Amino acid sequence: MNDWLLFDAMFRIPFLTGLCLTAALCLVGALLRMRDEWLAALGLSQVAAAGAIAAAPLGLPGLVGAFGAAGLAVILRSSLPRVGNSHHALMILIGWSATLLIGAHIDHGQRIGDSLLRGQLYFAHAGHLAGAAGLLLTMILMLPWLSPRLLTARFFPDYHKANRIRVWPYQAVFALLVMTATVLGTISIGAFPAFAMLFVPSWVGFVLVDGWRQSLLATLAVGILAYVAAFVAAMLLDLPFGPVLTGALVLSAALRFVTAIRRRNAEISGDSLHTNYLAPAERPTRS
Repeated sequence: MNDWLLFDAMFRIPFLTGLCLTAALCLVGALLRMRDEWLAALGLSQVAAAGAIAAAPLGLPGLVGAFGAAGLAVILRSSLPRVGNSHHALMILIGWSATLLIGAHIDHGQRIGDSLLRGQLYFAHAGHLAGAAGLLLTMILMLPWLSPRLLTARFFPDYHKANRIRVWPYQAVFALLVMTATVLGTISIGAFPAFAMLFVPSWVGFVLVDGWRQSLLATLAVGILAYVAAFVAAMLLDLPFGPVLTGALVLSAALRFVTAIRRRNAEISGDSLHTNYLAPAERPTRS
């Protein structure tokens, strides 16, 4: 099985590509959750899918169309004075409807749209692996610089203004990382599986431990374990990877509920060490 699953080049490159993307998406998802912007990930993934399918009749690579559409969405979003979940929901609706409408009027549009929604990790090649590895490396290198600035802006929004610190550099870098992670995730593992990886691991990991760094590690652990289990299960059972990954992530959410029940019982029994179940990102003093 090992030769067939991991050491054969046919499966090794897709596996490593998905692994790098999983780690990058988990880290980006943790930052999005900390900023309470997690719904933006689904909006961008749907817009990226629409851009990828729109590139087909123009003779352009899907990746170019996905980056173009996602970049336009990010620019429009940044130009708004205030952005909320209503705007993110509108992005989701626009992207979903555009994907289906464009796909209905081009050759093989339904098949292309289906691959974008479910993912096509099995067809990943060395170029995909290089892009995923580059994204992960960039995320790791930028995180020590980016994370404290985003945390400060989230919990002390007047700090930068009071100290005349420019906020656009790190906001632009963060927007670029979110866009890149979302586009690469959508192209490789699918729109909804990429959103699931951005959403679920941090949602679960933030309640398992205390502290920001520990929460990042817990988020990575949840995402990577779900990814490996999903990849093996999809190969063994000959199933499409995207839905299996999404199902594995949904099952991992049970950890959150088990932890909440245990802490609730500890509170009832008077154990003061387990009475605070707020996520670390919701506790400014613990950040």
